[in-house]
Amino acid sequence: MKMRLNWTKQTLIFGGAAAWGLLLISCVMVNRTVVAPPKIAGASYVGTKECTQCHEEVTGHFGSSTHAKVAVADSKLGDTSCESCHGPGSIHVAAGGGKGSIVNPGKSPEACFQCHTDKQGQFNLPNSHPVLAGKVSCVDCHDVHESTAVKGTGAALENEVATCTKCHTAQKGPFVYEHGAMKEGCTACHNPHGSVNAKMLVARDANLCLRCHLETPSVPNAGEINANSIRSTTENHNSRLMQGTCWSAGCHEAPHGSNASYHFRY
Repeated sequence: MKMRLNWTKQTLIFGGAAAWGLLLISCVMVNRTVVAPPKIAGASYVGTKECTQCHEEVTGHFGSSTHAKVAVADSKLGDTSCESCHGPGSIHVAAGGGKGSIVNPGKSPEACFQCHTDKQGQFNLPNSHPVLAGKVSCVDCHDVHESTAVKGTGAALENEVATCTKCHTAQKGPFVYEHGAMKEGCTACHNPHGSVNAKMLVARDANLCLRCHLETPSVPNAGEINANSIRSTTENHNSRLMQGTCWSAGCHEAPHGSNASYHFRY
């Protein structure tokens, strides 16, 4: 009994010390995420102040962005937020901003994948935007120097749908009968980085639609599909769905919106 009591006290002391240590580390690291930056042969770090000499239009508001919290793990270097993503900048500065002397995330996603390893994995899924093929870049959809780096959020003038429909123009509308999900944003139905499902959908078949359409619409003929109407209709939806999804088999084939039918048909 005595040995068990001593062991318990030691465990509590050790556990308390470990928790206190983690708390101290978290307090120190709360405003900074330390990364291993990309390497550039023969280049050394110069600090963010050097970057502001030429790139004031970016660095002037960069301090309020989430990426500004990323830094190189060397306190002697001072503020190295820019170089944590773009690599050491001495050659770039000496060349007067010469091309090819700095890492450009707009040309290669590897700089982004240092931290966003989960997104790198999603781009390897069967259905994804062709970022790894070099046909699309991260900065086409993300403003890495602003706010949370996600376009269409916060005080942005353009919303998420506007960002997506710059490329996906057929889904832009406006439509006489608009799918309410478009107001929520494209990511209500799609994972923009990648998915195992066709069209980068977040769920398969009717399961996608029923994530929202589980109740009777408040307004009759509102163009809303719902589980109650499917069960009450004389048409056998189950057999129709065996032929495809809600948006195929000749039914709701215009899921973004329609100018002809509140059932979202072409």
